[in-house]
Amino acid sequence: MAKKPRVKKLPEGFPTREEVVAFILESDTPVGKREIGKHFGIKGNQRIPLKAMLRDLEREGKIDRGKSRKLAPKGALPEVAVLRIKGQNEDGDLIAEATGENALLEATITVVPAGRRATPPKDGDKILARLSRTGTTTYEASPIRILRPGPETVLVVARRTGKTWRLVPTDRKADREYQFDGPLDRDIADGDLLIVRPQADSPSRHHKRDNAAEFVERVGRMDEPTSFSLIAIHQNGIPVDFPQAALMESEKLTAAGMEDYRVDYRALPLVTIDGADARDFDDAVHAEPDETNGNKGGFVLTVAIADVAYYVQPNSPLDRSAQTRGNSCYFPDRVVPMLPERLSNDLCSLRPDEDRACMVATMRIDAKGNLLSHRFSRGLMRSAARLTYEQVQAARNGLTDDMTAPLLDTVIKPLYDAFALLDEARKRRGTLDLDLPERQVIIGDDGKVAEILPRERLDSHRLIEEFMILANVAAAEALEKKRRPVMYRVHESPPLDKLEGLRETLGALGYNLAKGNVMKPALLTGILGQAAGSANAQVVSQIILRSQAQAVYSPENLGHFGLSLPKYAHFTSPIRRYADLLVHRSLIEAFGLGPGGLTPHQADSLTEIGEAISGTERRAIAAERNAMERYLTAYMSGNVGHEYKGRITGAQRFGLFVAIDGIGAEGLVPIDTLVPSDYYRHDDLHHRLVGDKTGHAFTLGDTVTIRLAEANTITGSLLFHMLAGGHTLSTKARRATADHIKSARGGQSHKPFRRFGSRPGKGR
Repeated sequence: MAKKPRVKKLPEGFPTREEVVAFILESDTPVGKREIGKHFGIKGNQRIPLKAMLRDLEREGKIDRGKSRKLAPKGALPEVAVLRIKGQNEDGDLIAEATGENALLEATITVVPAGRRATPPKDGDKILARLSRTGTTTYEASPIRILRPGPETVLVVARRTGKTWRLVPTDRKADREYQFDGPLDRDIADGDLLIVRPQADSPSRHHKRDNAAEFVERVGRMDEPTSFSLIAIHQNGIPVDFPQAALMESEKLTAAGMEDYRVDYRALPLVTIDGADARDFDDAVHAEPDETNGNKGGFVLTVAIADVAYYVQPNSPLDRSAQTRGNSCYFPDRVVPMLPERLSNDLCSLRPDEDRACMVATMRIDAKGNLLSHRFSRGLMRSAARLTYEQVQAARNGLTDDMTAPLLDTVIKPLYDAFALLDEARKRRGTLDLDLPERQVIIGDDGKVAEILPRERLDSHRLIEEFMILANVAAAEALEKKRRPVMYRVHESPPLDKLEGLRETLGALGYNLAKGNVMKPALLTGILGQAAGSANAQVVSQIILRSQAQAVYSPENLGHFGLSLPKYAHFTSPIRRYADLLVHRSLIEAFGLGPGGLTPHQADSLTEIGEAISGTERRAIAAERNAMERYLTAYMSGNVGHEYKGRITGAQRFGLFVAIDGIGAEGLVPIDTLVPSDYYRHDDLHHRLVGDKTGHAFTLGDTVTIRLAEANTITGSLLFHMLAGGHTLSTKARRATADHIKSARGGQSHKPFRRFGSRPGKGR
């Protein structure tokens, strides 16, 4: 009689094979014996049968042991793997694919945002990432580092030269042109704007051609003014197309109603005041005298802001898309919005005579413009009128029209009366008031630049600014009192190195910024007051602006130097700034104002989000400035050879930067075009170039006469030649300059600079 095989009896309470397999399958990451033992409470000698069980399960193919000796389901990706970014999914999230021996495994990999201060990967990058399973074959990847950047694309203008093509980069910093890699089977015309991909690994390199590029797509024509914005958008990486999921979500939205958490403001005559060319209206204002509680001469101010948080719920496709964009970007011919048009131009636009959901700040100020109290609520409003700055100012000056006449006494005059109090409070505070007029590009019927004008700055502009600043301060105060998270708008005082440079530069222009004082905005405003009305007013404003720290978003309150405020947040424009949406959500959560409040995850991530949206803001500023430079260049391109009066805005070793009076267009005067002809030294202490033989000096702020020599619309740069200007230094001043230059070089003698040609558009 044959013996029955002995079956090893497992210890009491020991997990079954099915339970162990289920634990391994459900774990986010591969696990080892230690994790399994800890989960099931296996200790001591019980580890021996566990080891045998795992060996049997692996032999049967139910689990797999990778190189790390960790256990995972058969065919699963390891805990750390090399991935390649391959675009975005319909939600706008980056997706990746496994590489190497893992490339054949079935896996859908979504890349989660990189950690603090990490550079986010882009399409084509090869990355090392930590993986966690979210399903049988789905994973989330957290980037550890970028191993190899993907192939970059370059925006170029195609120029035909005989039988070959020159591909001229639109970026003025580019150091080379390109040629097509191999024959081109595309319908390309001279002047086309193309996106090409440099072929660093092209066989052409063996023939000493490292400038080969392959065609990617055609995006427009260089002779179309609307292409200037496209160039700026591409060069700065501004996201244009919304993820399909975000668009679909926006189309399903319906207008908010009178929910039980809303206050009815429809009877209050709130009005919007914007530019004539404004495309969205997300803030409305109202003011009325306040005689309550002895507040004689005071006012009650109401600022209503579109309730974006009602429509954009945390972690929705719309929310993820908005956070990625960070803000809207504004160009002369278009807007790249943070939110789809269904929201920005419809549901969140406070159009007249339409019910619109809003967040409301109700504030009381005293007769000196001090903020006494504030209250935040969620409401439903109906704008009484869509007004322009010019309309409101004209009405204030006695020139009413059919729209402003009925509103003059009840709406417009109280707004100006309240503004007068806020303006006095601002002056007492000592804010930094820079004289930096904006420029407006006028596009003609032919689609070309017809005119570029400075935007007139009216009291109506300042009125809205002061109302918005007050609401932003109130939002920060309200959240602090509730001990809730705040995304502050932080502007620190100038760093010491920039402050010392500013003191020297102002001194060279004859303005004394005393040492030893604690830097306050009022000190700089005093300098601006001294320069006001002088020929140097604009230069002084620019110099002070360049000395300032970059304003950023942060949950750490460091105050706002420029506005001279101890606390400040952005509340007034969630339609175009993600920071404002976060402040709205925090207020909703703090005061129990219904759904859409700040989530714990977002509250914990404010530092990382602040860094990210500070970066998108800098990106947008660079793109807007880049587009304006190209429009200015296009406007000037028909005037090559014309003479202009200008003012020196910068002095460098290679030449001078000069801005044309009135227009504001700035360009380079190469050192070899200066007259009188001489060898010129760069005196960095006094920000000037000094002739070695003649003593002729060109100093910051000097008026000069220049001729436009080149307007390069491809790079957006201007090149001038000097005709006259500057002044001759005294012998004493020349010796002081020579001593300074010698001292700056450690006592070594200094050879005078040789004249040389300078490429147009090289930046400072």
